[in-house]
Amino acid sequence: MSDNQVTSKGSYRQRSGRLIRKRGKKVGAAPGTLIHIGAVSTDEIRIRRIIYNPTTLDEATLQQAAQCTPPSTPSDLAWFNIDGLHNADVIRKLGDTFRLHPLIMEDILNTDHRPKIEVHENYLYIVLKMLQYRDDSRSIAIEQVSLIVGDNYVLSFQEQQGDVFDGVRERLRSGWRIRQLGTDYLAYALIDAIVDNYFLILEKLGDEIEDLEQELIERPTPATLHTIHHFKREMLLLRKAVWPLREVLSSLSRDEDVVRNSEIRLFLRDVYDHSIHIMDNIDTLRDMLTGLLDLYVSSVSQRMNEIMKVLTIFASIFMPLTFIAGVYGMNFDYMPELAVRWAYPAVLLLMFAVGAGLLMYFKWRKWL
Repeated sequence: MSDNQVTSKGSYRQRSGRLIRKRGKKVGAAPGTLIHIGAVSTDEIRIRRIIYNPTTLDEATLQQAAQCTPPSTPSDLAWFNIDGLHNADVIRKLGDTFRLHPLIMEDILNTDHRPKIEVHENYLYIVLKMLQYRDDSRSIAIEQVSLIVGDNYVLSFQEQQGDVFDGVRERLRSGWRIRQLGTDYLAYALIDAIVDNYFLILEKLGDEIEDLEQELIERPTPATLHTIHHFKREMLLLRKAVWPLREVLSSLSRDEDVVRNSEIRLFLRDVYDHSIHIMDNIDTLRDMLTGLLDLYVSSVSQRMNEIMKVLTIFASIFMPLTFIAGVYGMNFDYMPELAVRWAYPAVLLLMFAVGAGLLMYFKWRKWL
């Protein structure tokens, strides 16, 4: 199977797990039990810390979860980025340090959550889906990102290393106004980076679907049909990840109890508008794929009709020829043509004339 096709039964089973992840090991467990649900990583958990204020910035990679503590200086803000969720002990230590509710720690480890927001007394808990497009398999990798937004710190939990936050880090290092504002602005910047990356994913999917449309018009094959179904599944995954995001952004941009700074709520409204635009693009691409599926069926039917038309024309031409050959192939004693010297070439000439006449007639009727 090539990279452009998803046809095997094993591949289907592997991809179906991306829609509904297995939760069997959580059945019967007490609420708040810390069990990781998601892809198991063999990499070590990496913790990156950035402590900053309007004038200074300190960036470091921490070796232990015990080193993660809220900044002690009132003017300092901290961003802790945790890559890897497969070690529940690390999440438990961070939860104890920042006084996270056990159910929040459980949700962080369960990577099957839809985007949501929960308001707690001392922090906000936000769940988002970060997307990456894999060129080799032409598929979307979905990763859960959990944000804990406190008064002077932000915790971001990712399933694995690699993210879309490099632009935010550069803005922090450059001393832009992101360092002048609080943690709610930092949370907005992280959310905005995730949402902006959706546009890049949609652009790549749009290019792939346009190429698929051209391939479908020129010469559809069974592999084309498999590719259409593959992209329809990817769009279903994308919609599942993006659709609930609108509720989260709506709450963040309109609820004064969630985000008190009116200027940041204005920025969040802009991100909300982006989410609406993204959903419109997703629906457009889904409609295009549905149209391509109909076009594939029509193209195959049209191709079959063309083949049947050619076969029917050949059968129509040879039908009278077969009749003539059958008549003169009968072994009767009293057939006057059998005794004529030029009867054989005359019959061949008659058969050629009948065939040529039928071809000219078909062309005149524009059946050829």
